[in-house]
Amino acid sequence: MASERQWQESIRAGFQVFDRDGGEEFGAVRDVCPEGRLELLVNIENGGDHCIPLDAIVDVHSEKVIVDATRLDPAVRHAIAHAHDGERPGL
Repeated sequence: MASERQWQESIRAGFQVFDRDGGEEFGAVRDVCPEGRLELLVNIENGGDHCIPLDAIVDVHSEKVIVDATRLDPAVRHAIAHAHDGERPGL
């Protein structure tokens, strides 16, 4: 629980969210602990808003939130997997 509080205090709306350090971002934090819940509200590209539990966070640095996708709900993992489907190479 102490680490969850640490993450909660250091994360701000607008931080980019990644499923691994050095990977491509898949979304941005919209809210931290909405209504007191221990989770982030994250807007996933092409997938809308999803909740990510604080215990899925593995690191926070440089305005980036790194999560362990194996700790996420299957629907969130699916949205992350399709975050960049609408992008066309070369544009």
